[in-house]
Amino acid sequence: MKALHVALTVAAIVAGGKGAAHEFWIDPASFTVAPGDTVEADLRVGEALRGSAQSYLPRNFTRFDVITGDALRPVEGRLGDIPALAMEGLPEGLAVVVHETTGRDLTWSEWERFLGFAEHKDLGDVTAMQAERGLDQEGVREEYFRYAKALIAVGAGAGTDARVGLRTEFVALANPYTDDLAGGFPVQLWLGDAVRADEQVELFDEAPDGTVTVTLHRTDADGIARLPVTPGHRYMIDAVTLEAVEPLAETDPEWRTLWANMTFAVPR
Repeated sequence: MKALHVALTVAAIVAGGKGAAHEFWIDPASFTVAPGDTVEADLRVGEALRGSAQSYLPRNFTRFDVITGDALRPVEGRLGDIPALAMEGLPEGLAVVVHETTGRDLTWSEWERFLGFAEHKDLGDVTAMQAERGLDQEGVREEYFRYAKALIAVGAGAGTDARVGLRTEFVALANPYTDDLAGGFPVQLWLGDAVRADEQVELFDEAPDGTVTVTLHRTDADGIARLPVTPGHRYMIDAVTLEAVEPLAETDPEWRTLWANMTFAVPR
């Protein structure tokens, strides 16, 4: 299926959505770091690449690692640290930061807001799915998990991304710091051991002047989306999966969302 390109402004996203979604992402202080320098990154929650930095709190994550080549280094910090990641001694090459949150609960008090969120993230006909499951539209309960990656170049940044075992994740099929991206930046979207075909990918593009543009794209039959990128810009990509959950008690979640996210930059 051809990619769907829908350009949106930050103001429209923040002001316009009954179901505006808050992304979670890894925000490096710099996507290119000299060998020997400290790699720093914030964890952020917000919209359209604007959000508040989160502290280093182990109770909020089940995984926080930096992968370089075949080496995996758990991120260690002190409670409350901001930035949440500050790591020294990384070897030259491509560093892949990996973060998996614990589950968080959310109750949608207004059906229209849940419906707007589902439409924004292309989660399907939730009205029909809710009715088919015999559920009402009052106080819809959701549990959500975030699976984020960031690609950082240490020195020249040579290396490749790969699957790292997240429940859902993006895998970069090219290196944004060393490869020719004239034909676009290819990424593959996974859920478990299966690729996610014909799924929406939201691309957040931040220009050097701070302007953010959002475009929507779709994966092909192999779960691959080829994203247009521009040298000198910073990027975030996002895709959400909706899963039905059978509530055993009145307060249990009815739905689970799984968020795949990746940040990277394209050097000049």
